[in-house]
Amino acid sequence: MKRIIMRIMMGVCFLAALAFSIIVLQKDALVFWTWWLLALVLGIAAMPVTGILFSRFADKGYLFSKVLAITVSGFTVWFLTACRIVVFSRGTCIGVTILLGGLSFLLFEKESAKGIQVLPDLSRLDYILGEELLFILFFLLWTYLAGFHPAAYGTEKFMDYGFMEAMMRSKELPAVDLWYSDGVINYYYGGQYFAVFLTKLTGSTPAMTYNLMRTFIAAFAFVLPFSLASQMSMDLQKEKKTGYGRIHHLAAGLTAGTAVSLAGNMHYVVFGQIIPMIQKITGAENVDSYWFPDATRYIGFHPDVPDKTIHEFPCYSFVLGDLHAHVVNILFVLLLLGILYSYLGRVAYEPLSENDERPEKKRITEVLRSTHVFAAACLLGLYQFTNYWDFVIYFVVTGGVIIFVNVRRCRGSFVRMLEYTLIQAIELAVVSSLVILPFTLKFKTMVSGVALAKYHSLPYQLLILWGLPAAVGVLLIIAAVRERTHLLRSEKNDQHVYQFGEFTGRMSVPDLYGVILALCAMGLVMIPEIVYVRDIYENGNARANTMFKLTYQAYIMFGIVLGYALWKLLLLYRGMILKALSFVLFLLWVWTCGYFQESVGDWFGDVKNTAGYKGINAQTFLETDFSQDASAIRWLKQNVEGTEVVLEANGDSYTGYCRVSASTGLPTILGWYVHEWLWRNDVADLNQRSADIETIYTSADVQQVRSLLAQYDVEYIFIGAMEQQKYEDRLNTELLKSLGSVVYVNGSGNTCIVKL
Repeated sequence: MKRIIMRIMMGVCFLAALAFSIIVLQKDALVFWTWWLLALVLGIAAMPVTGILFSRFADKGYLFSKVLAITVSGFTVWFLTACRIVVFSRGTCIGVTILLGGLSFLLFEKESAKGIQVLPDLSRLDYILGEELLFILFFLLWTYLAGFHPAAYGTEKFMDYGFMEAMMRSKELPAVDLWYSDGVINYYYGGQYFAVFLTKLTGSTPAMTYNLMRTFIAAFAFVLPFSLASQMSMDLQKEKKTGYGRIHHLAAGLTAGTAVSLAGNMHYVVFGQIIPMIQKITGAENVDSYWFPDATRYIGFHPDVPDKTIHEFPCYSFVLGDLHAHVVNILFVLLLLGILYSYLGRVAYEPLSENDERPEKKRITEVLRSTHVFAAACLLGLYQFTNYWDFVIYFVVTGGVIIFVNVRRCRGSFVRMLEYTLIQAIELAVVSSLVILPFTLKFKTMVSGVALAKYHSLPYQLLILWGLPAAVGVLLIIAAVRERTHLLRSEKNDQHVYQFGEFTGRMSVPDLYGVILALCAMGLVMIPEIVYVRDIYENGNARANTMFKLTYQAYIMFGIVLGYALWKLLLLYRGMILKALSFVLFLLWVWTCGYFQESVGDWFGDVKNTAGYKGINAQTFLETDFSQDASAIRWLKQNVEGTEVVLEANGDSYTGYCRVSASTGLPTILGWYVHEWLWRNDVADLNQRSADIETIYTSADVQQVRSLLAQYDVEYIFIGAMEQQKYEDRLNTELLKSLGSVVYVNGSGNTCIVKL
């Protein structure tokens, strides 16, 4: 009866979500549900593979299956395209995806014939439906919010959106660089590529799917940590043979999902809540206001010192709306974290005895053929073109898990443990390098080396930003160590120090995984205090990129640990001191969740008023911010195919310059200067291009202008508001018109396009 009532309630929730989406999303509801349906179908198709990788998960990795399907099908299309085996088209995307689905079905048949169950048990249907409902609700929530600020304009959205448009036009990958017409994109474009891959599968346009992709990721950033932390709690209950049942694992999952995707940090609590509260109580004349990006720009800004840093986290990214590499890679990072936990659990319960009599060659072959390690290696390779920083970070995290796996499976044999670890490290390095060769062979690194940090964060700044999750991690470590020590002492009845292998071998799998993640996260926070990666921002922002990329992943790992550890300590741990400290930390963490409401109000406005919903079309800003040029830009999108070069005025990053190339994907001679400086590090060439563009727009020498246009293979010249603003009365409009035919003039005649 309970099960029937629960399913009825879930059905009502599904119908309510459908009705709400139709009412508030209006015409956007169709593309929203198309993306949901695509994820559902892809996830079901990939379940035989996921069922093997996540065999010990209660739901067989149901939620992870959606991401796995997108990863495998999208990466396969990219690999084949980059190797010039196929062209990048919608037909290719659909054909490859269907083919992989067929292979997955064959795998299901093969495993079923062996009596291996790779699909979730029907008894878990309610749990799976609940997970699906969570995914829909958070996907819908973020999509609705995005509709209040949908413009792909501001911050670095021009770059993200422009990459999508450029790849939509291109039959080859990497696509021509929209801001450097003589070259291809020399950046980690993988994140935007996957957005384009899904766009082609659904037959939509980047204008609609730019925002859907970021809300899609935001939904997964909740449900995947939910699934992982829930499973960790279930496993803990099984090992302890006690617990609070569903209450425990649901609480852990919901906390982890919220911690990763919705919460802020203690900066919001201190500077957005406590200090203003004190100022009001004391009657201060000026009460500090709080702007949600403040939580990501603290070290170097408050106090103001020549060491400006960045310490963003997912909720900030989801609200702001950039579709950067590190944002899209959240999908693949969480997939890897799930696979690593599954690997740790699978091997931990099947340890190799030191008396294993099998031939050494057979044992090594078994280690090399680990499906989990191979999948991890492929994902690490993928990171090299989605976000290279994550490749370095998670190579270490994966290595850490492998070490502990081999410690457990080779108890009593240090040499064998070292041998297995070295073999798998080589496997990781080789496989991850091979699968991404089509990218790395054409990519020129922008890193200038590693240097010792000249500046350091103040201790209280680190405490404010990272003290809370680090404290939870420390409590988990203390609790896990005390529990294992107590167990071993009770069995041995002495006070001796125990072997590391024996000690970790008796630690519960979820505890051990939580400890690994906590230690890795703490290490990522401390690394920028010691060294940083050198780049073009070294003058005044030396540590910014290093701290940004490392602590972003630390935040994600801390969030998973926080969800698991707090509820383990609150519900299952017997020590009252740690339990009390955990309760205090839990209350502080709940306070940080107010950041979500703060940031939503600051960026989206009054979201309770549905009249403010503008839709998710990312290009509506053309009419409001570039009204003079909007119709001309749309003409180019509709009438120009391929990658013809369109000349427009270039300018600084984060400005309205290059709105034509960003909106159409058509390449121009030079776009945002600082970005191309970062990607190519050739200032002399960029300065020459900038000078040549100015010459074309301002010179009275017809032959010189013709020569430069031919040199850069320019097909269209755009003369609009930004060109008029930059060059003013020096703009040689009539000369440029005389060089070809005027194919478009807007209604007022002040914007035109010349075809050469």
